Amino acid sequence: MKTIAAAGILNAFVALGFIVVSIPAHAASAPCEDMLKEMRATKASAKLGDADIKKVDDLEAKAVERCNADDDARSDKFLAEAMKIMGK
Repeated sequence: MKTIAAAGILNAFVALGFIVVSIPAHAASAPCEDMLKEMRATKASAKLGDADIKKVDDLEAKAVERCNADDDARSDKFLAEAMKIMGK
């Protein structure tokens, strides 16, 4: 009986360890929604030519699609590329 209880406690600690380890990794990166908000603010004040506006709009659409799919890493790459076009 003590072995079963000890195994249950050990499993609980292992599960808790996975949760504790994964929280800082996720919390360290800002959600793509925050980066999208920043990119849109930059876009609103940017002075771009027609070709650059089209590129930024296309990258924004791709970023929104990836952000909605919870693929923050790819969304952030698209947004970073858009920011680069706008000189940020």
